Amino acid sequence: MSAVFRDLISTEEHFQELRETLGAPGPRAANKVVHALDHHCREFISKSPFLALSTSNANGQCDVSPRGDAPGFVLVLDDHHLFIPERIGNRRMDSIQNIIANPHVGLLFFIPGLGETLRINGKAVVCRDPELLEKTAVNGRAPLFGIGVEVEEVYAHCAKAFIRSGLWNPDSWLAKELLPSVPKMLADHSKIPNSTAEQVACELQDSYKNRLY
Repeated sequence: MSAVFRDLISTEEHFQELRETLGAPGPRAANKVVHALDHHCREFISKSPFLALSTSNANGQCDVSPRGDAPGFVLVLDDHHLFIPERIGNRRMDSIQNIIANPHVGLLFFIPGLGETLRINGKAVVCRDPELLEKTAVNGRAPLFGIGVEVEEVYAHCAKAFIRSGLWNPDSWLAKELLPSVPKMLADHSKIPNSTAEQVACELQDSYKNRLY
């Protein structure tokens, strides 16, 4: 680890010292983990249009990737299994490659305007089941594959991060002219000869308009 960070908590002994300082979790926090998708979890997932998918490769190098579509786009197959359709993206397939090397995943489901989130940990597979692909088709186009998740842990996460950040509060949002320019960022980072921010912006808008599915 870089010498930039000092006074590290890096051993089990250090962790126990920190635990003594913070105290133990309350009964509700300690006991909130369940191991199946009950009616509460199913309702949450059915109303969620967005999730973050956490994966890591065989060496433990991590990645987090967004997944989003109309509410209910994630299929609940039974009490222990989910199916996430894989829509057209940037074709890097970082998450897919990671899942093949290391099946452990974490999911965080969001519902706009709701501060609490739903966390799911489990194991994933890359799946091309024709029935599941057909069930998740949009505009007559089925995904080429999806991600099947075997659920191991499920629990609700409190809203404190959303309250502190004001994420769902429009009054806290930056004016559009103050937002970072992602086209400029991509143009600088990709270093493609003669590529400009304006060209990148046009390519992004075309992709958003014509290649969502």
